[in-house]
Amino acid sequence: MEQTEPERFYTDVADDTVALIGRHESLVGRTVLDVGAGQEQFGRRFQDAGARYVAVDLHRDSLEQGPGRAAVVGRGEQLPVADASVDVVMSNNVMEHVTHPGAVADEMVRVVRPGGLLFISYTAWASPWGGHETSPWHLLGGDYARRRYERTHGHPPKNVYGESMFPATVAGGLAWARRQEGATLLEAAPRYHPDWADSVLHLPLLREVLSWNLMMVLRRT
Repeated sequence: MEQTEPERFYTDVADDTVALIGRHESLVGRTVLDVGAGQEQFGRRFQDAGARYVAVDLHRDSLEQGPGRAAVVGRGEQLPVADASVDVVMSNNVMEHVTHPGAVADEMVRVVRPGGLLFISYTAWASPWGGHETSPWHLLGGDYARRRYERTHGHPPKNVYGESMFPATVAGGLAWARRQEGATLLEAAPRYHPDWADSVLHLPLLREVLSWNLMMVLRRT
């Protein structure tokens, strides 16, 4: 429903993000940096939870300011934010849209204060929705899925393989989190699944398909 009912989609994801972060600490009075933002529903929901919300996105047109909300144009790989300056830094469904997700995640570690939280969530390429609107044909190859979408719909997909969408993996995200010296992994789970499905992450290869979306919470040391 991301493209057909964006208000419902982004509001639901924002509510879920607030709840997942809130499991680890209160958001009241916290400064939250949203990397790759662009959806004003997140600003509303985090404000409702008592947070100060700052959005960072590459595209100025994607950013909206409002009372108690700030917006900054910038790249995730070079965040225009001072070291250790925010309480919470997050990215929702961003890592599959950048060529070097590890570089973005490293920047997130840099800007969050000691004791602060990092929240990272993204869709795995090999999952049923890994190709986004080109799914499930992406499982036969990203270029093929893009060409098929263009033939079927008469226009390119919003998320273009090799340009604005890349094959992110669960293994890659977990490996990055576990080798961090500046942050400790508090929680890793297949987002949108019930808690009993967390063990999926311990199954190499299968987790790439079954996890659907990897969610991780880390605390800066």
